[in-house]
Amino acid sequence: MIPAPPAPRPPAALGWLLLAPAAFAALACLVVPSVYTAVMSMRSARLLSRRDEPVGLANYVTVIGEPGFWRAVAFSLLVTLVPVLVAVVVAPLLALALDRGGSLVRRGGRVVLSLAVITFSPIAVVAAWTRGLRPDASGLATLVRGVAGEEAALTFPLVVAAMTFGVVCALATLAFLPALRGGTVTPAMFAVAALAVLTLLAVGLQAFTFSSALSRGGSGGTRTLGAYMLFEGLAAGRLGAAAAAATLTGVLLGALGLAAVAVVVLGGMRLHLSPRPAGPGRPVVGVLALVVVVAVGLVLAWPWITALFGGEETLPVTLGTYVRTWLPALAGALVSVAVAYAAALGIGGLRPLGRNSEWLLLPFAPWALAGVGPFSLATWTYIRDFGLMDTIVALVPPMLISVPALVVLTLLCRGLAERAQAGFLRGVVLPSLPMAGILTGGLTLVNAQDGLWPLMVSQRPDNAPATMLLSQSLNSYRNTTVDVGITTPLPVMLLALAAVVAAQLLYLDRLAITMGRSA
Repeated sequence: MIPAPPAPRPPAALGWLLLAPAAFAALACLVVPSVYTAVMSMRSARLLSRRDEPVGLANYVTVIGEPGFWRAVAFSLLVTLVPVLVAVVVAPLLALALDRGGSLVRRGGRVVLSLAVITFSPIAVVAAWTRGLRPDASGLATLVRGVAGEEAALTFPLVVAAMTFGVVCALATLAFLPALRGGTVTPAMFAVAALAVLTLLAVGLQAFTFSSALSRGGSGGTRTLGAYMLFEGLAAGRLGAAAAAATLTGVLLGALGLAAVAVVVLGGMRLHLSPRPAGPGRPVVGVLALVVVVAVGLVLAWPWITALFGGEETLPVTLGTYVRTWLPALAGALVSVAVAYAAALGIGGLRPLGRNSEWLLLPFAPWALAGVGPFSLATWTYIRDFGLMDTIVALVPPMLISVPALVVLTLLCRGLAERAQAGFLRGVVLPSLPMAGILTGGLTLVNAQDGLWPLMVSQRPDNAPATMLLSQSLNSYRNTTVDVGITTPLPVMLLALAAVVAAQLLYLDRLAITMGRSA
């Protein structure tokens, strides 16, 4: 029997067309704000003054000469130390145990770990732990009292490590699992570990919620670079100095992003769907490892759990609060992932530059690990000048493209294209579409928990999303309490849980990571 010829693939020129929206989005929301911030950093702009004169590199000299800047750099790195150890030591061991435990243990572990991801809310965790400051408080949460003492710089990272253990371990484990089934286990595991370290370093540099809310504004020794930048811009009113700090932060993040994309491209990383044959496995080891990690996670999450079900009298929350929280978050995710998906189909699926097509990710690489923080001053200026402050439009995250989604989807489209036998639509587009939906849902959760952007564009409580209301209650001198669960409402969590279970069991459990340059 003569095999059927492979289905024709659309012309590679279509790849350039699909890439065009991403190029425009990156120019509009990444390049222009970065340049604007760099220009602002060389002017004497102040928040409450119209005086705005060129000052050259004076702001950089001032910022670099301040001990507070270097303390912020050191503290940002210190905060990431324990999470990095969790990600590169605990997570791969747990992933190996789950992988060797058989399909039932592995899938059950995926679902359990996903719970830690979808329920994680930085501001809610901080709000729960700050109850340890009360005179009658006891237990683990009382460790938070040390963040205001003389040893705050040492206590603070330990408290943050306890708060983030569950989500860091869960995300890292879920990232390592596909590396164990792609046929190139050792290089894939090292590549995932490198990406985890780079990502955590980037998160530590930009972290704002913990530094700002946990220490009630962040004392000089407990500010990350993200908190330092916002303090200079909004509290001290030195927009020029804040822009200089933001530019320096952006340079560091750009280097980390370039390193991450280099790991992906030079290592020939790609994703594909590969059903695993059912096997008996060693369920005892997998179950035991999962139980130990879950037990540790529950102990460390106990302050949040007790606050969630504490039964305290709280202020009522209107439907509008939830609309302002989740509608802009969803809108931002839909746009940014859709643009990234189109570009990924062009780069990874149609491969306009052949085997070198992944190098088209390089222009996006400096922003691969950057959040809204380094561009927030520039984007905030646009919102203010257009009169959009305190509107629901302003609450939409100002990122028209998600570069992490672009990278992930490109690697998946590349892997699918190499194995496609049914044409571009059935072999690449349809199999990759669920991943675009998964990333949209994940980014919606991330956007809804953002504590920085709403702080900058919402000044009235009646226009504040849930994270802003909870943050305001922490810094308020009034005796008011906002429900810790306001950022994780039950209907949304149930919907997210149903989606996560379906995604993990039907799609993500089939995902595999392969390394090595293909012909």
